[in-house]
Amino acid sequence: MVIFQKRVADLTNLALDRFLARARRAAGLKGFVNVLLTSSAEMKSLNRRFRGKDKPTDVLSFPADPDVQKQLAGEIAISAEIATKNARALGHSPAEEVKILVLHGILHLRGYDHECDNGQMARREKQLRAKLHLPLGLIERLTIERATSVARQKPTASRTRRNQPQ
Repeated sequence: MVIFQKRVADLTNLALDRFLARARRAAGLKGFVNVLLTSSAEMKSLNRRFRGKDKPTDVLSFPADPDVQKQLAGEIAISAEIATKNARALGHSPAEEVKILVLHGILHLRGYDHECDNGQMARREKQLRAKLHLPLGLIERLTIERATSVARQKPTASRTRRNQPQ
C-alpha cells in the first residue's frame, strides 16, 4: 500500500505501486511493503523516535515483526521534500528519486545494512538499479561525497609549500 501524505511531481499511486512490486520481486523480498511519502518534519519525528537522531532523513525502513513477515515485509517512510531536492541536485526526476529510495528501503527490509556489511548492500543495490533502470543510488552517492570531502581536506603540494616558512 502506498500513502501519499505529500505529493511528488510526476508520480502516481499506481506507478509507485507497480514499481514497488517489481522491486520487491527483483530483490527477492517476500511479503507486502507499505510506503509512506511524507514531510521532512514527519521524517525528523520518526528518525528521532526510532533512531535517536534529531534530524530529517530521506528514507527509513521498518521491518515487520517476524511473526507476520510472510504477509508484511515491513514499511518504508520517505521524505517527499528531500527526494525532490536531491532529484533536482542530481539531475533526474523526483519520481526516479523516490524509486531509488524505495529500492534502498527494500534492501534494508531484506536484511542488508550498508553501515556494516563491507559493501554487500552497495553491490546488490547497483545490480538492482541497473535491472530496474534507475540512476545513481544512495550508497554510491555517499561514497562519492566522502571521497570528494576527503580530497578537499587533504592539503595539496602547493598549499603545503605556501604554508611553510621560507
